[in-house]
Amino acid sequence: MDSSVILPVEAEGYVQSLEAFALREVGSTRWFKQHEYIEKLNMQAILNASAMHDEFVKELLVSYGKIPVLVHEMILIEVWKHKVFPVLCQLQDFNPKNTFHLYMVIHHEATIINLLETITFHKESCEAADDSVLDLVDYCHRKLTLLASKATREGVATHEQHKLTGKADVSSIEELQMQSAALEFEISLKAVSVLRYITDHTESISVINRMLCTHNMPCVMVQLIDCCPWSRCGEGVLEKYINGRWEKIPVEDHLKMTKLDGQVWISLFNLLLKEDCQRKYDFNSYNKNQLLKLRGFLTEVLMDQLPNLVELQRYLAQLSVTDPAPPKKELILEQIPEMWNHIVRENSGKWKAIAKFQVKETFNPSDSDLRLQAQRLAQTYNMDVMESLLPEKPKCGGCGKEAAKRCSRCQGEWYCHRECQVKHWPKHKKACQLMAEATEKIQRDLTINC
Repeated sequence: MDSSVILPVEAEGYVQSLEAFALREVGSTRWFKQHEYIEKLNMQAILNASAMHDEFVKELLVSYGKIPVLVHEMILIEVWKHKVFPVLCQLQDFNPKNTFHLYMVIHHEATIINLLETITFHKESCEAADDSVLDLVDYCHRKLTLLASKATREGVATHEQHKLTGKADVSSIEELQMQSAALEFEISLKAVSVLRYITDHTESISVINRMLCTHNMPCVMVQLIDCCPWSRCGEGVLEKYINGRWEKIPVEDHLKMTKLDGQVWISLFNLLLKEDCQRKYDFNSYNKNQLLKLRGFLTEVLMDQLPNLVELQRYLAQLSVTDPAPPKKELILEQIPEMWNHIVRENSGKWKAIAKFQVKETFNPSDSDLRLQAQRLAQTYNMDVMESLLPEKPKCGGCGKEAAKRCSRCQGEWYCHRECQVKHWPKHKKACQLMAEATEKIQRDLTINC
């Protein structure tokens, strides 16, 4: 029997209940319940897409018109991370014993962008997103700009260094800030794929105008190809970020295209060669010079892997000797994205008050509250299902290397050797205890109910 997280009837209930929250409510009991629903929907959507089964999660989100709610909730956490989280970290009276709850809030954005990446592969999802596609385009632009600046990769490097050295003098809040910075890299890479799917499917003049005229996405893409933030070289070794980890690339595979490379090139192909896009884009001297940089990257090896790029190469050759006509100025009523601005405007001047409220009411849970949360999460993250979602073997909680042994008590952490487990135990102890107690309670409850 195939692994599954939820049945279609459960998924329907979860999807129907999805709602947009106020910033003040982030992390509340009601918000946390929705977070669990979205986690389960995300896992089920990935399972269905991987196995090429009936993608009922996508169909439900489309038919109940809930994709705009997902986009809103993702941008809500993005605003919270920019405006509330830094204030919260500076509050002198905030020194939580456990940052688990805070991490789940930070991780919520990653869960939603993951779910959106899975469902926006389909045209009907982009159509069902309606006006929120504009907000999604703006969101992707913010993330891709971060990627191009290499700011996100620095966050990953800092977090990796901390894991290697295992310094004990780092506070729980500082560690959480490093985790958040590392997660930002993952989120930004997902935004690359989401934007590619939007360029595949959209026919909206407002969306095309937003990508080409407001954000100049073709030039952002050129910058990404030029700096390639998912590739790094150190001590003569090339590493590429594949399936959530840095992998050493053998010399013979140095020119092999990754999925991320492909997504950027396909986005460029769509933005430059679609007729609607060509009419809207301003091929001024700056834009033209930026685009012509691509000719240096269009090697035969690359085009063998993505044959469509031959057409792009021809187009760039033509562009180098001609000046396309300037875009026609059309009088249209253009829609504009609203979510980010609305959330910021609604909460402007209240950031500190929201942080203080959340410290008091949300992010300082009692031991019993933590046990209850751990119990709910143990149900959400069924270990057998989680393993079926992994693209490769799990990583060691101590050193980050490939791991084959699991913590026998909580079943939630992996290690490569006993030495790593012993070294990591002071950090893992509390979480292990909570998860083990939660699992035992679930098993007792199941025994009683049977």
